[in-house]
Amino acid sequence: ILVVFYALTAIFEMHAMSFLLQNVFQVGLLALIILFQPELRAALEKVGGDPLRSIRNLTEPKEVAETTRAIDNICIAASDMARDRTGALIVIERTTKLGDIMKTGVQVDAVISQSLIKNIFFNKAALHDGAMIIRDNRIAAAGCFLPLTQNTQISKDKGTRHRAGVGVSEVSDAVVIIVSEETGEISLAIGGSLLGGQNYTTLRQQLTQLLFGDTRRKGKKDKKDKKKRAAGGEAQDSGTDK
Repeated sequence: ILVVFYALTAIFEMHAMSFLLQNVFQVGLLALIILFQPELRAALEKVGGDPLRSIRNLTEPKEVAETTRAIDNICIAASDMARDRTGALIVIERTTKLGDIMKTGVQVDAVISQSLIKNIFFNKAALHDGAMIIRDNRIAAAGCFLPLTQNTQISKDKGTRHRAGVGVSEVSDAVVIIVSEETGEISLAIGGSLLGGQNYTTLRQQLTQLLFGDTRRKGKKDKKDKKKRAAGGEAQDSGTDK
């Protein structure tokens, strides 16, 4: 409506009104940036992802073995903490970098092990209230503060830990494991959705699927396609010779 009105002021040479509308547009643009700052920030954070590099890394045998070990240790630790009713919040970074969030905690840079994870989230430990960030199959930081979700559809039974897990999954492609201190339930947050009722088996399956995706299957399919093309070429050559 404002744009149409501005066009009419130009047609009818309403210079004063045109001047006022120009200023409204300038202030309005700034107001939009302020109002939608969280959405713009989330979009810019996702632009920094590098999926091709991640897929290339996962195809390397060493990287695959390290990721598999990390998944095993995370799932065992989560299961143990759920049994003991120890609250935990583990964020696995993928293509969207979480450097700003890591700065809010304590830098760790340690090899992933179930013992270290459980020690960090032990209820008398200094860093147990914050989130753990895992980057490149290492514990990069702990005691980090996460943005809380504004989603009103989340159950009122869920506390700050769950809302923080969903919040970071909304602004990034991170995979978040949440262990409830009250119920011992393991939940998974991905893409703003919360998947509860996880156990060791289902959590391991979900993490394997999310962190590896279809990379292995795609590699096998490419090999089969190459063999079929090679066989087809040999058959064609044989027919030509006859």
